[in-house]
This record gives sequence, C-alpha cells and structure tokens, in this order.
Amino acid sequence: MAVLKIQDQPSLLRAIFNVDPDEVRSLIFKKEDVNVQDNEKRTPLHAAAYLGDAEIIELLILSGARVNAKDNKWLTPLHRAVASCSEDAVAVLLKHSADVNARDKNWQTPLHVAASNKAVRCAEALAPLLSNVNVSDRAGRTALHHAAFSGHVEMVKLLLSRGANINAFDKKDRRAIHWAAYMGHLEVVKLLVGSGAEVDCKDKKAYTPLHAAASSGMSSTVHYLLSLGVHVNEVNAYGNTPLHLACYNGQDVVVSELIEAGANVNQPNERGFSPLHFASSSRQGALCQELLLAHGAHINLKSKDGKTPLHMAATHGRFSCSQTLIQNGADIDCEDKSRNTALHIAARYGHELIITALIKHGANTVKRGIHGMLPLHLAALSGFSDCCRKLLSSGFVIDNPDDFGRTCLHAAAAGGNLECLNLLLNIGADFNRKDNFGRAPLHYASANCNYQCVFALVGSGASVNEVDQRGCSPLHYAAAADTDGKCVEYLLRNDADPGVRDKQGYSAVHYASAYGRTFCLELIASVRPLDALLETPGTDILRDSETQASLSPLHLAAYHGHCGALEVLLSSLLDVDVRSPDGRTPLGLACSRGHQECASLLLHHSASPMARDYIHKKTALHAAAMNGHTECLHLLLSHNNQHINVDAQDTNGQTPLMLAVLSGHTECVYSLLSQGACVETQDRWGRTALHRGAVVGQEECAEALLQRGVSVCVKDIRGRTPLHLASACGHVGILSTLLQSASSSLTHTHLTDNQGYTPLHWACYNGYDACVEVLLDHEVCRNIKGNSFSPLHCAVMNDNEGVAEMLIDSLGESIVNTADSKGRTPLHAAAFSDHVECVSLLLSHGAQANVVDTQTHTTPLMMAALNGQTNAVEVLVSSGKADLSLQDTNKNTALHLACSKGHETSALLILEKISDKNLINCTNAALQTPLHVAARMGLTVVVQELLGKGASVLAVDENGYTPALACAPNRDVADCLALILNSMMPTSPMVTIAALPTLSLTQTVINHHPTSNHVSKGVAFDTPPALRPDHASYCRPERPLSSISADDELNDSDSETY
Repeated sequence: MAVLKIQDQPSLLRAIFNVDPDEVRSLIFKKEDVNVQDNEKRTPLHAAAYLGDAEIIELLILSGARVNAKDNKWLTPLHRAVASCSEDAVAVLLKHSADVNARDKNWQTPLHVAASNKAVRCAEALAPLLSNVNVSDRAGRTALHHAAFSGHVEMVKLLLSRGANINAFDKKDRRAIHWAAYMGHLEVVKLLVGSGAEVDCKDKKAYTPLHAAASSGMSSTVHYLLSLGVHVNEVNAYGNTPLHLACYNGQDVVVSELIEAGANVNQPNERGFSPLHFASSSRQGALCQELLLAHGAHINLKSKDGKTPLHMAATHGRFSCSQTLIQNGADIDCEDKSRNTALHIAARYGHELIITALIKHGANTVKRGIHGMLPLHLAALSGFSDCCRKLLSSGFVIDNPDDFGRTCLHAAAAGGNLECLNLLLNIGADFNRKDNFGRAPLHYASANCNYQCVFALVGSGASVNEVDQRGCSPLHYAAAADTDGKCVEYLLRNDADPGVRDKQGYSAVHYASAYGRTFCLELIASVRPLDALLETPGTDILRDSETQASLSPLHLAAYHGHCGALEVLLSSLLDVDVRSPDGRTPLGLACSRGHQECASLLLHHSASPMARDYIHKKTALHAAAMNGHTECLHLLLSHNNQHINVDAQDTNGQTPLMLAVLSGHTECVYSLLSQGACVETQDRWGRTALHRGAVVGQEECAEALLQRGVSVCVKDIRGRTPLHLASACGHVGILSTLLQSASSSLTHTHLTDNQGYTPLHWACYNGYDACVEVLLDHEVCRNIKGNSFSPLHCAVMNDNEGVAEMLIDSLGESIVNTADSKGRTPLHAAAFSDHVECVSLLLSHGAQANVVDTQTHTTPLMMAALNGQTNAVEVLVSSGKADLSLQDTNKNTALHLACSKGHETSALLILEKISDKNLINCTNAALQTPLHVAARMGLTVVVQELLGKGASVLAVDENGYTPALACAPNRDVADCLALILNSMMPTSPMVTIAALPTLSLTQTVINHHPTSNHVSKGVAFDTPPALRPDHASYCRPERPLSSISADDELNDSDSETY
C-alpha cells in the first residue's frame, strides 16, 4: 500500500488531517464532495474516523457522508475509529447508525478490531448493540481469540462477561488458550483457566496449550500449565511431545522445565525421532542437547530410517552439536537404513568442519553408503571441492567404484563441478574407466550438459566415440539433453561421430529429434548432411543398415510435436512419407497426437494425408478424427495440393466420420460433414455412423447425422437398426430423437432384427426403464409382436421387475400368460432364473401357475425344481398354489425332477406341501417313485422324509428294482446285491429280480449289460449376450442373440430313468 502525500490530496482531506473544523465547514459550504474517494476507495469520513475527531465526523455525516462506506479492504469508518481507540468517534458513528456487524475482507467486525487493539471502551460501546459476540472471522477466530493473542486481560474479562464462548475454536481447532499460551500471556492464560477453559484441549494437529507455550519458549506459561497437572508427555498428530518442540526451537529454559516435570527424554515421535534428534538439528539446540544428555538421553538412538542424532547434526551442519555428541560417545560410523554414516551425510551436504571433526575422531572414510558410494562419491556428486580435498587428504583409492561400478570421477562429471573434476583428474583419476553400464565419465558429463566438465575430460584425452552397453556414445546423450548445443558442438569439433548408432539403430539425430533439440540437429547437419549421415539416398531412410531404427527422426519429431526439429529434418530429408514398420507416416503420428504445427509443416512439404498404414489401413484423417484433433482435421481437409477422400475406409470399413462419432468428437463430426462425408456408408458389419452414435450415446453427433439425412432404418448384418442399439444400451435421449425422426416410416420390417427381436425386447432385457417408457409411448413399437419370446419374457428373465410392471400396466394383464413358440410363459422364464420378485409379480397379475409348455409339458414349478431354484419353488408351492401332481411327458412330477438333480432343499419344500400318500408313491414312465430317485442321488434327508410320509420301500421300477437296489451305481451291482439279499433272506418279498421262481438267474439277466446312462439335461434358457456398448463391438462380428430366440431348440431330453 503506497503512502500518499497529503499535499496531493483534495482540500477537504487536507483540512481533516489539519484538524481544522472551521475549514471543513467552509469547504462543505463550497460544495466539496464529502464522499470523494482516493485510489484505495477511502472517504473523508474514513480519515476523520482514523484521526478520532468527533466534531469533524459529525460535520461530515450531517453533510451527507456515507456512514458505512467501505474502502477496498471493506473497512468502514467504524473499523477505523475502533482501531484508533477513539471512544468519542465511535460514539458519534454509532449515534448515526454505523453498522456494528460490518465485515472487512477478512470477515472481521469492529469488535474483532477492538479486541486486537485493546480498545476496551470502544468494545463496551459496541457490545450492547451486538446480538452475538462469538462471530468468527475468515480464519474462524472470535474476538476472544484476538484479545487472548494480544494479551489484553481487561478485554478478555469484558468479552467473557458478555457471554464469549471460552472454548470456541478457529478453523484449525485452536482455542483462545492456545493463542494466549503461544504468546506467553500468563495472566490471560490464568484468567481463561479460572473461567473454565480446558487446559488439555487439542487443535486439529493435536497440539495442546503446553505444546504451544513450549514451542515459543514461554517458560512461565509452561511452568503454570505444568502446575495444573497437564500431561507433560502428551503427543501431537506427529508424535511430538512439548519437549520435542522446545528442542526443535532451541528453547533451553523450557527444556529444563519440562525435564524437571518428568518429560521422557527418549520418547520417539511417529518417525522415530527423539528430542535429542531435534536438538541436534536445531540452530539453537546446543544447550538443549547438553540438558538432554545430562538427563540420560540415548545418544545413539535410531529413528525409523536408522538416523542417529549425529546423522541429524551432520545433515543440518550443526558443528557444535556434532562435537558434543562425539565427545559424549556417539557411534561415529553408525549406519542408517541407506547404509550412510554421518560422514556420508556431511559430505553430501558439504559440511567441511563436521567432516574434519569426524575424520579426526576416527571416522571410516572408505565405508560404503547408499548404492555402495563412498563419502568422496557424495562430495564429488554434490560439487563440494573443499570436502573432496579433506577426504582425499585422509588417504583414498581414487578409482574405488560403487555398487554400479562408478568412480568418484563419474560422480564429479555427473555433478558438474569443474573444481572437483580437475582435483580428481590432477591426482590421476582414470577418465576412461567404465561403470557396470559401460559408461565413462564423459557419458555422464554429456548427459547432464556440463560443458566445462566435457571440455576438461575431452582435453584430458577421454574418448569421444566410446559407446556404453546400449551402444550410446557421449554424443547421443548430449544430443538428447543439450538445449543450447554447446556440448554437442564441442564433441563434434573433437571428432565425435554423429553416425554412430545404438543397439536399437538410433543415432544422435534420432535422439535430438525425439527431444526437440533444434540447435543440435543444425550442428550435426552442418558437419554432415542428414541424408548422408543416415546412409540413405533420402528416399528410404529405414532400410539403411542391419541395425535399422524402427522409427525415423521424422517420426520421432512429429510424434513429440517438435516443430523446430521437424523443420530442420525436412530441409535435408526428401521422403516426407517415410514409413514405420507398421506403415505409419510422420503426418499420421502428428495428427494422432494433435500437433497442428507439425502437421501443417509436413503438409507444406507435400506429405500425403491419404497414405495408409499397413495393418489397419488408416489414414491421417482417421487418426485426427478418432482422437478428436479438430485443428489437424481442418488442416487435412483444407489442403488443396492433395486429393482428399473424406470417406476413406480402413480394413473394417470404418470411415473417419464413424470413428469421430464413436469417440464422441462432435467438432470433428461437423467438420467432416461440412466436407461432404457420406452418412450412409456401412462398415464390414453393415453399421453406419448412426449405429455408433446410438451405441455410445452421442446425442449431438446423432443429431448432426440426422440433419444430413441419415436413415434410421438401416440394418446391420444382424438386422439391427440404430433403434435396436440405442434401446439395448439404454440411451434414452438418442432413442427419442431417432423415434421422432423416423416415426412415420417405421414398419414391422424396420423394427425386427434377424431373430425377430424389436427395440422393446432389447430395452426390457437390459432393464432400461426410461427406454421402455419411450418405446411404449409410440404406437408402432407397442403393437409389433416380433419374436414370441416376448418383451415380458425378456424382462423377467433378467429380474427387471420395474420394467415388467411397466409392461403389464401398459399392455394389460393378458400378456402375463403369453407363450413363446415352445409354450413357455413369462412365469416359466422367471422360475427358471429364480427371480422371486418377478414370480410374485406375475402371480399377482393372474399368471397361471400350472400352465405347461408344448414340448415336455413342464410347468413353472417343474422348471424351478429341475434347476434347483429354491426361492421360486417356495413361492410357487405356497403363494402360487402350484399343482404338485402334474407330470411332464416322462410322467415326472416336480418332486421327481428336484430329486433327479440332487436339489435337496427344493425337494423338501415340495414334500412339505404333500400329504397324499398316492402322490408320494407316484411313478414316472420308468416306474420310479420319488424314493427311487432320491435314494439313487443319495439325498438322505429327503429319503428320511419320504419314508416318514409313507413312501413304499417295496415298489419296483421297470427293471424290477426296489428303492434299496436303486442305490446301486449300475445294474450289475444291483443284480449282485439282489443275489446276496436273496441268499440272506430267501423269503423276503423285497428282493425280486424279474419275478424269478428260483434262486438262479435266467439267461436274460445273466447276459444283461448296462446301457449308457441317459442323464436328463432338463429344460434350459440360455442367457443372451448383452449388446456391448463399447467400441470393441465394432471390431469383430458377434453371434446373433440366439439365447432368447424362439427358433432355438431347448435342451429337452428325457429325464434319466433308474
């Protein structure tokens, strides 16, 4: 805020600052503007209020000055008067209705200002006019917070007497006592405590008032709080105690106070740091450190990452603290979890004095730290030459490698400090020494663009063409990283070969192109022409050697959008449409990435927008359209030097328009349509762009296509129109648009696919209520029957109860008994799928529980029992009153079928409703009773229940077997069992084999061989595949919706006989 010169201000303002009421009256009489504003929107009344001149304030207000005018900080004259502690000015302003609740930009009211400025009399004048003294500012602080922070005891008393909430907290959950303790206002703290403030309250980070006082060194307040019995070792959210904070801030008097009160000197925080760690890292922590050590602090205590207090002193360069620790027995060579000692840390951060002290006390200078690096490695890497000298003076093998084979010279070259590098070179460091990756120091200097290091290494004789294990020379790395080209220029001047290729076939030109290093490319081109450099006449730069690169420099520059690099390359290379192994061109890559400038440059150099890749046969148009790069698409379409086929099709017959719609790029769609793109083109699956819009739900795209006259009734190879797809995918907006567009032309042919399914079938099957509602509102969609497996079948099949109810309400209850071509009703479908809510819904609307299909005479109950759908069985036998005596074509009852598949629970539910003994012993076509079947399947509980209800154990089936013999795994075993039982009980009527008169078996029985088992496969509804709304549905043809087709034969073989 600039200080304004009073002489440059209006005469009225000068008179106010001169405190001249007569002059003010005179100027007002001369029609001076009493509401004039300066550049900060302050009025003369603000100035008078600031000065506290009640007479002038009265004059101004009576002359029309706005009493509640706000400056650019939203301060009113009342704020100014209160800040100046002027009781008279405040009284006059209040007399003239000044707003006591006015807020400035920090949401502070005049009461906040009074509390901050010890304006007690002003606050007394304001308080009676306030409805709430606990109003908070933008930081959530009340007037009591401000008074406590400022240490105004009288103000605090006044606010408390007026009902201020002593435990109100700001946005950080700090209370008034936190601020008073932090500022060391002991009398305010005592007053707050005496008035009921919580002394152990915590803010959001769990700081207590004791933490606050300890951190700021308020020893008197700390002593008082401790006398109240607060917990001296209370931790905050980071695990720090008040002692941690006092040590971190170097508050030695508080540290002494806390230790005397019993603070734990070795308590670790969340990261394992003790107070001694904090004291050792603090700039004023020396005395705190001595106090801690004198009271038993563990000098070698490690944090969770293995650091001791000595590590912390070395990290922060606290020499005196490190001396104290060493003299008190600190372990000098103690390692952290990265294997670094204090010497490594000191070398890393360049603390020479600590290095000297550590070496003097016997620190191991050749101990390996992180990645096996020595302290000298870290000093050289960080560029601390004095530290390097100190470490070298202790005796050192200069070419000692780390775990990756890197010497100190490698580290110095990477760090870029010339002094360190020369120091090592002068004492004989091997500048051609390679690390485990085959890289010499020159590689590292080049990669980091350390020109002076490159200069020194090359000048010392380092090989400029030495390659690493990847085949990269220093020039490769410099070309990738050098923005100003100085390193590249120097390497080229010293015979670096730009034609060297790495093991992937990439040269320095490729690296410079990929990273957009234009200067580097120009430098390389000035040394050797690029087409000659790539060993090609310029028309086929990819077939130049055995180690050919998979991408040309043009591809790399275009893909990454480096226009400058691309321009340099195009000036030298002739074939602008060079291909990658999969046939992509630089223009195609630039368009796929949306690099408009690169695309423009390539087109200017006659790149072909119609060049196709080898695999998908896509052009640059396809690439731009599918990725939504409208600017690139405009460029391609407006290019006059090339023939543009806007309807070019890829291998799947997809046009750019189709891909743009599929990805929802509306602007691209409009661009293509404006250039005459055909909306009726079909791909290899017979789908148009509108089909795609219907699948992905792109309403804008669909509307644009419809405006161009696309037909809604075009069918794909499965007979599906966009209406089918929109319904199947639940896109109600597009569905409505399509129906509105084609309502007059829709016929039965248009609305049924190859299997007879209508859009209503699809919407019901997938449970899209909104789509169903829209379709039912159109008469033509309601009345078309289509496949006899009706929409209601589809709805209940997939447990879409809401859709089913909507259909019944709209089409009438008669549809609940509609049968498909095999006589199956919706109740069959619901029972088969065990959708109890749908079963109950159908029954409540009059569905016939005992209806049988036309093939096997199966009832819904039989279908549920056969498939073990326990819930459906329960509903049908109880609510549905299903007839349990009905039999299918093989004379199986529902009980037979449940037992035949081992569905014990379903069988027991049916048995519970059977009391008729004749039904218990009812036989099927193979003369088997339910007991035969249950025994055969090993259903112990069912067998027990059947016997309890009077099932006959003497009943014989068509093979002459009783239920006991039915348990045998095959007929031979059953015959053997019969022989044994006859021998044991010859007179027993239970054992009967074809009514044999003697114990010998007839020839027929002896020659009997077991036939192959005929396992009942039952009646099955296959689940139809959902029509996939994702893009993959356009990549390969799908099988038709065979699963709910009335033409498919259901698996209805006879039940197994025993």
